[in-house]
Amino acid sequence: MASKDQKQGGGFFSSIASSLSNFGSAMHKSVNGLLGYDGLEVINPEGGKEDAEEEAQRGRWKKEERDSYWKMMHKYIGSDVTSMVSLPVLIFEPMTMLQRMAELMEYSYLLDQADGCEDPYLRLVYASSWAISVYYAYQRTWKPFNPILGETYEMANHGGITFIAEQVSHHPPMSAGHAENEHFIYDITSKLKTKFLGNSVDVYPIGRAGRYEVDGYVYNAAEEPKILMTGKWNESLSYQPCDMEGEPLSGTELKEVWRVADVPKDDKFQYTYFAHKINSFDTAPKKLLASDSRLRPDRYALEKGDLSKAGSEKSSLEERQRAEKRNREANGHQFTPRWFDMTGEVTPTPWGDLEVYQYNGKYTQHRAASDSSDGIEEVDVRSIEFNPWQYGNLTTK
Repeated sequence: MASKDQKQGGGFFSSIASSLSNFGSAMHKSVNGLLGYDGLEVINPEGGKEDAEEEAQRGRWKKEERDSYWKMMHKYIGSDVTSMVSLPVLIFEPMTMLQRMAELMEYSYLLDQADGCEDPYLRLVYASSWAISVYYAYQRTWKPFNPILGETYEMANHGGITFIAEQVSHHPPMSAGHAENEHFIYDITSKLKTKFLGNSVDVYPIGRAGRYEVDGYVYNAAEEPKILMTGKWNESLSYQPCDMEGEPLSGTELKEVWRVADVPKDDKFQYTYFAHKINSFDTAPKKLLASDSRLRPDRYALEKGDLSKAGSEKSSLEERQRAEKRNREANGHQFTPRWFDMTGEVTPTPWGDLEVYQYNGKYTQHRAASDSSDGIEEVDVRSIEFNPWQYGNLTTK
């Protein structure tokens, strides 16, 4: 429960509206558990290291490989690793940043409930709970793959949501996403920068970070507390009506509004069941775009546990992306996203300016046409070649 000083300070929820529109996090991630390097401290968000030995044993590589990779990683210390093109796949998870954006929709039912709620304060409880729930997905230590320019990710069959994300810029890496159903529309532009510091990775998307503990209030227009909220963003959140002093109202009780979904036991990547579905074709629409992240050969190989193939496929994709850029520039062409347009709006953030992209509506038309067409067959991952390229052969106009 919040202290009197914390209540006077306004609490987390006094600025929840801006957090909802520009959501992200800034957090420290340990990579020592990933490398399993002897003698290094494994850091968790609470500063403890009781699971260090267990974490080190969960590696997917031999000790001699860990030592070799660690020596190689020293040259990256202090660098912006989003601009690197040859990071080893052992620090990656089998998911791209576009899929991470889709993972924000795991608890979208909270937004549905907010839309159907007539009480304005309780509506903010649901919306705020959703904003906090997404922190859980960002506690994983694995690095997602940087999307190829023009790469996309589509998601269907979840809460009635239509979701599309696209990599709209390569330098700097920028992604745009759009989600909607009958209850809400959600748009996001992500500009990611990560810095490798030897024993941690700093991640700087847009927004703010919190610790496990969450204590705050929903306020009225006069900045008087109406509902208190408490919990942990890695477990659950609850709420209770309160008086003007922030104390629970007599005759009311604490009610749980959200709880982290079950996680498969001993899951290698600490994925929830929903995170696994993001990689599966259960959430794919009919006639999936060939540029979809699920089809990346490096991501797929890593998911199957083949690090050697994942590394070679990753290198191949990166070289092809560089070749496409040379081809495009030699012909005087400029990359243009398919599903998003640059607005000209720039949002200042603590980590630099963010150029904002907006959904152009073309994907809705594309999806409607695809869903209504005849002869739709089930997608077979083995039969579709990953193809995000817009400029494979610029010499033929």
